[in-house]
Amino acid sequence: MSSFFFIVATLAYFVGSVGYFFYIVRNSNSVARAAYIALVIGFFFHTIGIYMLIKYLGYLPVTSIPQMLSIFAWTIVLAYLIFQWRFNIKILGTFVSPLAMFFMLLSPAIPLRMVHQIPILKSIWVVVHISLIFLSNALFAIAFCAGIMYLIQEKQIKKKTFGVLFRRLPSLEKLDKTNYICLLIGFPLLTGGLITGFIYASHVWHGYWHWDPKEIFALITWTIYAVLFHERLAVGWRGRKAAIMAIVGFIAVVVTFLGVNLFLKGHHFYFRVS
Repeated sequence: MSSFFFIVATLAYFVGSVGYFFYIVRNSNSVARAAYIALVIGFFFHTIGIYMLIKYLGYLPVTSIPQMLSIFAWTIVLAYLIFQWRFNIKILGTFVSPLAMFFMLLSPAIPLRMVHQIPILKSIWVVVHISLIFLSNALFAIAFCAGIMYLIQEKQIKKKTFGVLFRRLPSLEKLDKTNYICLLIGFPLLTGGLITGFIYASHVWHGYWHWDPKEIFALITWTIYAVLFHERLAVGWRGRKAAIMAIVGFIAVVVTFLGVNLFLKGHHFYFRVS
């Protein structure tokens, strides 16, 4: 039954993506509003689907890549809706909605055999760990989109090609601020997620560190954002450098999140790709 809600959510994200595309072309606030409403509707149905899956499984649905991709898409849309409400950056939806839709469409393309009963996932430590990680990754996805927009806008300004995108994109200062806010909130969440994961690992696997592939790549990702966090706060990095690092960081997130689960095995390997 939950699959119905996921399908409706994916269709709504698709409608939102199309709507934001037309917003770029026509610069119509009514079109942007309709696209935003489509995302809200998609998020609503997505939330119901996740809730029903949690009730069925008895724990957070993170035992397969499709489930994780769905949760990731959900948190990305959640982060965007909050940012849109707080900062009113309409065009950010042009980049975020296709990203969420992509993850939703990608999930059924990955065959697997799910494991339905995993006792170690029924711990509050796991819930906190996973929640913090997904929320931080969603914020990094927003920073990634803002970084791309920053580089596009900067290039247009340097070349003095003031086309359609130039008139739609926010100022460089606003994009840099968006990047900064995502990092300021996302990095502590990521740090907290890793710490809670290490604490729980010490109870389950009798040690904080096991050279698990996901642990290694998660530490690499954390290091990238730690450097960016330090350089922004202590050195005063802004603009192009920060945008590029945000993009590099999110690539590391995707590799850790998707690549490691697909191609490497370890303690975090709770499913089998068929």
